[in-house]
Amino acid sequence: MVHIIIKGTKMKKLSLMIIGLGMLLASPMPAFAKVNIFACAPEWGALAKEIGGDKVDIYNASNANQDIHHMRAKPSLLAAMRKADLVICSGASLEIGWLPILLNKAGNNQVQDGGIGSIMASDYVPLLEVMQNVDRSMGHVHPEGNPHVHLDPNNIALVSKVIAERLSEIDSSHSSYYEARQSSFDENWAKAVTQWETQAANLRGANVVVYHKSWTYLLNWLGIQAVASLEPKPGIPPNASHLEKVLQDIQGKNIKGILIAPFENEKGAKWLSEKANIPIIKLPFTVGGNNQATDLKIMFDDTLNRLNNID
Repeated sequence: MVHIIIKGTKMKKLSLMIIGLGMLLASPMPAFAKVNIFACAPEWGALAKEIGGDKVDIYNASNANQDIHHMRAKPSLLAAMRKADLVICSGASLEIGWLPILLNKAGNNQVQDGGIGSIMASDYVPLLEVMQNVDRSMGHVHPEGNPHVHLDPNNIALVSKVIAERLSEIDSSHSSYYEARQSSFDENWAKAVTQWETQAANLRGANVVVYHKSWTYLLNWLGIQAVASLEPKPGIPPNASHLEKVLQDIQGKNIKGILIAPFENEKGAKWLSEKANIPIIKLPFTVGGNNQATDLKIMFDDTLNRLNNID
């Protein structure tokens, strides 16, 4: 054993510093800092917050008033991508115009496609409207399938499990926290889905007109039929001749309403509404789509209320 004799005030201060350093080195390392999550759309940011709680920081790349098809790879998005631990997007080419640019320029290996920090929601749910032999003449279509998967709440439940698993891998020190939050969310979400399906039973078989095929998963879940679209082709704005055709096509059909998202131009919908005496139903589409839709559950609550309250 080595005995050290400390004499004098200066030596005592040095001794205290050495002891303090030794205690610091001997103590456990701090837990993983908050997980930085880059969410391409508000619905995925909201879902990540449900699972991650106070262990995550969310950056939403878009808001409810933006059409995610037409976003640009801005410097602010690039800065957020560089520090992201986990990226959550819809996939199925929805973000094809800007996400690959960000991933390429960010130099963040963890969040590249196929990495631990990359979740494309469409990879984990049953896809609708998968297409073969696609060409540009068909408009803005997604051959992999319709990417707006969040509008079926059953898909939300599936993606929540993936988020919990990835968070547990990235931040293993809090894995039990993420698992517990996901389990609680799953239980409460299942009850909400049952309630919504009971509430929407009278909507089954109803006919609607849509602006764009944004609502495919919602309508499929509820058993509602989209009998016409205001766009002549996906991504092509309504024109007079097509609107006249839609007006003729819906004659004699009992149309419940015209579905519009917050970012869609209402001009064509207003024309058809006046000509055919059909109400416009403006649904939130995502979290933040109106003042009521402050989280995922309230978004679906509000959507069902709006659909049910139109005669």
